[in-house]
Amino acid sequence: MKHQTIEQLQMVAEIDQDYLRQAMSRSERLERWAELLERNPDRRLSTLPQTEYQPVRARVAMRGDGSPISVAFEDPVLRAAGLENDNYGEAKRFFELTDRQLHEIICYCHFGATVSAATAARHIRAAIAGKQPGMFARMREAFVG
Repeated sequence: MKHQTIEQLQMVAEIDQDYLRQAMSRSERLERWAELLERNPDRRLSTLPQTEYQPVRARVAMRGDGSPISVAFEDPVLRAAGLENDNYGEAKRFFELTDRQLHEIICYCHFGATVSAATAARHIRAAIAGKQPGMFARMREAFVG
């Protein structure tokens, strides 16, 4: 089977974008995001500062170049499935995450200025499972990255 991007397929067929938006479940969207991050596990990604302290309007607009969210937005499959931009509010909506779950993935207070792609992916997988990484995992991430 030959794999092609949506853009390549659009050259030879009409793509029903509404079908694509409905085609991925929450778990599939989160799994795709984690897989994208795991392709380059040592990559350092920017975090967002103090997400838990920002007023709602400011929080939803927060974004950062080279963040875990921007990795998701670079993916044509996730964009076709409905990811509209790379800000905090859109990631929360699209991936159906709570503020606490997204905070665990992206916030500066856990990782400093950058987080490894592998660590972000691990936190995304925890959100899929409905769990939070434990205190010892977080301590290890602080030292290992």
